[in-house]
Amino acid sequence: MPRAAQNQPPAFLPEAANPLTRLVALRRIEVLTQAMVLILSVAWLQIPLEVVPMATIIALLAAINLFTQWRLDRGEPVSEREVFAHLLIDVGALGALLYFAGGSANPFVSLFLLPPTLAAAMLPARQAWAMAGITLAAYTFLIFWKLPLPPPQGDLAQFDVLLARATGGATEHAIHSSGFALHVLGMWLNFVISVGVVAFFLTRMAAALKDRERELAAAREAVLRDEQILSLGTLAAGAAHQLGTPLATMAVVIRELELNHGGNAELKEDLLLLREQVDRCKQTISQILASAGQNRDGSPPSMALDAYLHHLLDDWQVIRPHALLDVTLEGEQPAPLIAADRTLEQAILNLLDNAADANAASAEALRFAASWDSESCRVEIFDRGPGLKAEARQRLGEAFFTTKATGRERTGGLGIGLFLSNATLERFGGQVELFNRNDPQGGTCTRVTLPLARLKA
Repeated sequence: MPRAAQNQPPAFLPEAANPLTRLVALRRIEVLTQAMVLILSVAWLQIPLEVVPMATIIALLAAINLFTQWRLDRGEPVSEREVFAHLLIDVGALGALLYFAGGSANPFVSLFLLPPTLAAAMLPARQAWAMAGITLAAYTFLIFWKLPLPPPQGDLAQFDVLLARATGGATEHAIHSSGFALHVLGMWLNFVISVGVVAFFLTRMAAALKDRERELAAAREAVLRDEQILSLGTLAAGAAHQLGTPLATMAVVIRELELNHGGNAELKEDLLLLREQVDRCKQTISQILASAGQNRDGSPPSMALDAYLHHLLDDWQVIRPHALLDVTLEGEQPAPLIAADRTLEQAILNLLDNAADANAASAEALRFAASWDSESCRVEIFDRGPGLKAEARQRLGEAFFTTKATGRERTGGLGIGLFLSNATLERFGGQVELFNRNDPQGGTCTRVTLPLARLKA
């Protein structure tokens, strides 16, 4: 064994999967059951047991459980050794109670199976085997050293004779008064307790395992999504670098055309539009390279939320000059100050582009409605597109899945706009929802819910 492993500190268990919490719950059942069995044995079955020491053991176990609950409520870490020590306490209490009640002849002796089972489920293998050895030693001790269980009295003695006759051993059991009925009743009650404890514990374990599997599946999906975003970011940075020269050439050519054909008013208007689009592309590429780390000027500037939305919509109108847009902004004034980087703006622009593409066949304007308070902002984009089909609703947000058709006038989409928007908004604690509008004319609503805690300047 490596030297470093010989002096390792105690392993602490994660708070979410703390087995001591379950052990405390099981011990409550144990204490209540032991107290009820002792009371029934003495008061109803009239078995002359050593009540004082047995009651003292049960009370001591209850006090230890209360102290353990108080210790858990303080939130201190729990080690594997501590859990093992608590199982030892349970074994000791059970062994002491059985010593005063017949030892290995008591039907409840099979409860010694529970501590090794719990240790095997909650602790490393070496501690589980140690617990198995300890319970075996306790069982063996009770074979030779114990106080004998008194014979049944009163009605229980008569029931013992009847039960012995029914099983074919009337003479032997009736003569020796061996307490056969008491043993059968004890075995039945022991089975009821064991089944209840095992079912309680294993169902909790199964639920914990399912929760862990769901968390692992979500983590795997997050890692896969981050890998896709990283690959897309790498490709975008490379494409931005390569597009710089062609755009610069286009800007020069457009400028020469403007100088040579300045007298043509119609052509001049088209060239102005082309120049604005080229400038917009160059600005977008510069922002991509800046986001990639080539131009770090510090944190983004702060801006009022309503001014930020107006600026965002103005930029989008430059990109989509022919798109009709109806804007409604509502919220408390003065609007909260936010400092958002370029990625958030691009996420909302992607959603606006998707809605505008869906709304292209409609004469109705695209509707943009935003409302906010001091804690959150909600943006809704309403279009009059064909709506979402069942398959689209299930696959929305997947990378490279698109609902845009390909035809003469429509070139389709890459299927990454909504994927990147959703990933960006989740990074800020928000979410995107798409659903069909409850309107006879049809259409889709894109809803963005964004908490402002991470954006406030």
